[in-house]
This record gives sequence, C-alpha cells and structure tokens, in this order.
Amino acid sequence: MPSQPSLNWSAIASVACVLGLGCPIGSTQAAERPVSFVNDVVPVLTKAGCNMGTCHAKAGGGQNGFQLSLLGFEPAEDFEHIVLEARGRRLFFANPDKSLLLLKAAGQVPHRGGVRLPVSSPGYAAVREWIRQGVPQDAANSPKLIGIEVDPKKGSLRRQATQQLKVTARYSDGSMRDVTDMALFESNDKALADVTESGLVKVLDLPGKVSVMVRYQTCVAVFNAAIPLGAPVPTLPPEKNFVDAAVFANLKDLGIPPSPVCDDATFLRRVTLDIAGRLPTEEEAKAFLADKSADKRDKWIDELLQSPDYADFFAGKWTALLKNRRDDESDTVSNFAFHAWVRDSLLSNKPYDQFVRELLAATGTVIGNPPVAWYKRVKEPKEQLEDVAQLFLGVRMQCAQCHHHPFERWSQDDYYSLAAFFSQVGRKPSGTRGEDLIFHKRGMATATNMKTRVALKPAAFGDSMLAIAPDEDPRLKLADWMKSPKNPFFAKVLVNRYWKHFFQRGLIEPEDDIRDSNPPSNPELLAALEKHFIDSKFDMKELVRVITRSNAYQLSSTPNKDNIGDRQNYSRYYPRRLSAEVMLDSIDQLASTQTDFPNLPAGTRAVALPDNSYNRTSPFLRVFGRPEGQSVCECERVQSSSLAQSLHMINAADIRAKLAHANGRAQNLANDPRPAEAKIKELYLVAFAREPRPEELSAALGYLNEPRMNAAGQKVDAQKAARENFQDLLWAMMTTKEFLFNH
Repeated sequence: MPSQPSLNWSAIASVACVLGLGCPIGSTQAAERPVSFVNDVVPVLTKAGCNMGTCHAKAGGGQNGFQLSLLGFEPAEDFEHIVLEARGRRLFFANPDKSLLLLKAAGQVPHRGGVRLPVSSPGYAAVREWIRQGVPQDAANSPKLIGIEVDPKKGSLRRQATQQLKVTARYSDGSMRDVTDMALFESNDKALADVTESGLVKVLDLPGKVSVMVRYQTCVAVFNAAIPLGAPVPTLPPEKNFVDAAVFANLKDLGIPPSPVCDDATFLRRVTLDIAGRLPTEEEAKAFLADKSADKRDKWIDELLQSPDYADFFAGKWTALLKNRRDDESDTVSNFAFHAWVRDSLLSNKPYDQFVRELLAATGTVIGNPPVAWYKRVKEPKEQLEDVAQLFLGVRMQCAQCHHHPFERWSQDDYYSLAAFFSQVGRKPSGTRGEDLIFHKRGMATATNMKTRVALKPAAFGDSMLAIAPDEDPRLKLADWMKSPKNPFFAKVLVNRYWKHFFQRGLIEPEDDIRDSNPPSNPELLAALEKHFIDSKFDMKELVRVITRSNAYQLSSTPNKDNIGDRQNYSRYYPRRLSAEVMLDSIDQLASTQTDFPNLPAGTRAVALPDNSYNRTSPFLRVFGRPEGQSVCECERVQSSSLAQSLHMINAADIRAKLAHANGRAQNLANDPRPAEAKIKELYLVAFAREPRPEELSAALGYLNEPRMNAAGQKVDAQKAARENFQDLLWAMMTTKEFLFNH
C-alpha cells in the first residue's frame, strides 16, 4: 500500500470542530456530539459526487462492486453498503485514515473517480471522525431534515455581478445549520448566470430571468434573480389583453425595449402557419392586405380557428404525442379511428378536460370508442402513469420508479400510487384483428411498490389516498382530480405547451418539466393564462385566440440593438424553422403540386397524415424530422438543421419533380400571357404573403428576361427558357430563410 502523506491533524481537527461534527483524538473538544451518518456523512458523499448516477449510484449495481443510493435518498441502504458489506473491508476503526473508503476518495490508492475528498477538506474530516467514533448509526429519535432555505431567495443583479448564496437546513428538533458548503447548486440557464460549487452566482452579459436550484439531501430550494438590461423603454405597444400586460410589464422591469408590432403581411403568414399549418393563399393575401378594417387580424384568427385546417394541424401534433404510430398493418384501423377522433374533438372544440377524460377512461372497442386506441400503444400501468404524468401534468416520473426524484419531492410511493389508478384496466380480444376490448375490472385498485413490497391505493401527487369502491373505475377519479381547481399541474402544462407552440420557447422550459426547481420566466403571465384557461372551462380555441390576438405575439422578429440578446422574455418574435409536414405542404402550395401518400385520397396534406407510417414512404418527412410517435416528449420532433436537409433542398428527386411538374406553377406561369411583373407578384404573395420589394422585382425581371443559353452557346427555345427560368425562381424562393422559417 502506498505510504501516507504527513497530515496536518490540527487543521483537520479545527475543521471538524467548526462543523460541529466532534473533534479528532487529542482535541480538547473531542466527541462534542456523535457524527450523524444521515446528516453529516451522506451530504459529504453527495457533494463529492460519489452517489451520482455516473459513479457508485449507477444503475445495475453501482461501480466496481460498491453501490450507493442515488444522491443519498436511501441512507439506511448506504449504511449497510459502507459498514456491513464485504465483511466491513471499507472501514478500519483502529486507524481511520487507512480505511479504504477514505483512501480511494482521497486518491491514496487507485480510484477511477479520481480525488473526491482531499485529505485537508472538511468532508474528509467529517467522514474520518465518523469512522473514529465507531461508525454510529443514527438513532430513531435523531433530528430529521425537514427543509432548507436559501438566502437570498430572489434578487436583482447587474450584469457581471456576483451573489453569494447561503443555505440553511431546518431539522425536526428545531435546530438550524448552515449547509452551504455541502449543498449542490445548478443554474437553469448557464447563458445568463453560472454558479460555483460554493454557491457563488456569477452573472454573465445577457439580460433576463435566471434561477439557481439548490439541493441538500432530499430537499430543494430555488434562488430567482432578475438581470436587467437597464435600457430605456420609452414606449410600449398598446396592451390588447392580459398577455400584453404581463409581457410588457416584465420587459419594462428588465429594461428591454420590445420590437414594434409586425406588418400585416408578416402577421398573416405567421398566424396562418401557426394555427392552420399552411401558407395563406394568393387570394387570402390580397384580400387581407387590401382590408382596411381595424379588427381584421382578430377576424382572421377566428376564421382560421373555425377552419378544418386548424383541426388537421393540431390533430397531427396531438396524435404524435399520444403515440398513434403504426407498427403493423393490423394497426391501421385504430390509427385512422384515433386520429379522426382527435381531429373531430378539436374541430368541435371539445373542452380539454373532457378530451382527457374520454381518453383516460376509455372502454370498449376501437370501432365503437376510438380513444381506447391509446391503450393499445400504452399497455402497462407504469407506462400509462408516466405518459399521463408527463403529457397532462408536466411531471417526469420515470426516475421515481426506482428512487426519489432527484429534483422534486416525488417518491417511489407517489409513483406507484399514481400507477394504482390504472391497475384495474382489463383487456380481452375483440372481433377486430389486433385490437383489444378495454374494460374496467371489478376489484380494489392497488399497485405494489417494488422495493418495499407495500400495496398502495390510488393517490394523486401528494393528495391523500382515495377511497374507491371495487365497482368504481379509478381512472374516472383521476380525471376528476385532474380538472379540479386544486390541481396545480393540469391547466398549467397545457397553457405552457401552447405558449411554446406560438412563441417557440415555453414560459417553463422544457414545456413538460414543471417543478418547483424549474420556475417560469414570467410567473405572473403563466398564472394569468392558467386562470383564463380554467375560467373558460378549458376552451382550447379560446386559449389560442387570446395568445394570438396579443401584441406580444404580433411583435416583429427583427431585433433592435437592445433586445437582440433576449432569448426568454418575448421582446420580439423568435423565428423558427417550419416543421417537416408544414414545409412539405408549403412547397407543394408554392409549386402547385401535391404529394401522394399511400392509401389516402389525392390532395391529402402532410399535416393531416394519421400516423408515422408515411415517414417511411417520404424521404422529405424523414430528413426534416417528423416524429415517429415513440414518446410523449415534443423533443422527438427534430427542428435542428442538418447537411442532409440542405442537400435534399438542393438536389433531391422529389424537389426537382415538383419544380418540373407538367401541371405545376412553373409550367403554368410559362404559359400565362400576363406580364412578367404580375407573375412575380403572384409568387411573392404565395410564398411570403407580400408583394415583392422594388429591388426584388427588378432582380426577378432581369433574370426572367435574360436569354437562356444551352451548353453549345445557343439560345434555348423561348417556351422552354421561360419554364426553366420560373423553375429556378421558384427554387430560389423556397430555399430562402424567409420561406423556410416562420418569422
């Protein structure tokens, strides 16, 4: 064994005494109190990273034969692993410094994790003193951690400023303790501020709202800070509703001047893409731009919401999240039936709480009651609870199946109590191949915690266990709880999800990760949206209406010198690339072509496809990231750019075929006797919902009028030249950022 370095025991003794852990041998303050394994040792291991998922809390047995619970959430198990496992080989009471636990953590013997506890550190002193005292196990009446507080809780910090956080733990015996050195800190937006291991917050250059999550043992607290830009905000756009009031008040507080309201053409294209998933037609653009009425924007929003295009577009969004995928040909019936049910629900503006209730409590066959198709894809109670929690409550419960949620208060009991709502879902074969009949099995609803082996009754996120009679369907009780005004999740996650759809970034990001340690960037706005949605009796069209009517939504995407760095406060519209289906439909609309999909009527839009199977027959949809319906996370949809996408737009066979189609727009314009100027205006109205600017019109006219030469240097036939020139012009327009992005 390597020789040990000379240790400054007086320094370590001082550290241990200051910590109140009891002092090492030779100190006049020895054994001031017993070291607590739970309150003193476990926090040291957590701070050092020993019980992280990548180290000794790794799933499947820890690391190199030594296993700890994740973040120390199961201290009783950790005590057994450290003290009793492997015949106690990790500890040496006669000489604590020779204990394998400390030798490895201090890097005195080979350790793949490196040095985690330097010998001069307070953490080393704490663990050493615990071993010296004979590794006492906490008594039943030992003080229990009941909460932590961070000081300050919130603040306003200048750019490049720093703020030291202090963390105080409160215990069941009324005592309090400074645990700043043992707490873990994490910034929710490292572009705005970072935080050191000791809790020193360092603000960077961008303005906005930032939060620092503070975790100590099983408790979490949050420090919230505003980082003002401090620029003058002399004028603000008019407030059209409460959305504007909350957004503009926040911008004024931060000193971030917003961009002006966008022009009519930009609004028309933006809102049509966002609500209907398509471009405005040439006729719609002409009529809207010519309309001088003050309320034309509001009226156009209402027209879009009443159109079948709205239902088609949002049905595609919802069916992907609800995993309406086709894994086998026998899925065809359920795929079409389920998609039609979602679409019809949206078209009729079925209240959101009713929509969710019909889905969760569905019984019967897919022919008689299409929402039972969800139970075909989501078969196991644990998958059902995880999907419901994430999609409809914004709570990611997957990790709580095995251990306490690392960022929240949810435990394994919470996980299995929620699973109990689905424990009585029965199924048996129906008359349709591959389809089950779903029914409620009579009996007591329970789910067994796989770790404690305790059978738990249904309970919803912190509420008391529900008394459910054997003949009652527990899923109906869950649906009742979900729509209750006391439920802090149901309405919040939906309004946040829809806010992200229209603004690219959720008020809480990610949009389905709602927890105390992930606060919203504008709490007042989120609360107002949630209240409005509940007061409207869960009216989804009204939610879309109030968002899109706001001037906050209608701001220009062009930044000014002060808000160019803003990424979270909605001082301007954030441009985003069109989704795969919308882009394909837009290309078809501009080229006057259509994409044919197997076994669907001619002219079916890509946004109206019922399931993922059409991705296999459409290279375009695959390349541009249409989701496969494998998860309830919006992140499955790929919105990032790639080389494959660029190459597809440049030289893919389907793009070339659309441009050169015999009945396409290029051919029709070549045959059209109208002046070239009128044809160019048509293209711009279709592609951008606006007329060309003078310089754009001049450039396009110059290109169309320029003689076209073949490889031999001879003039190409006029009709052919006109067709090819219009093809080039169409291609140039559809590859611009203005076309490919909603702005």
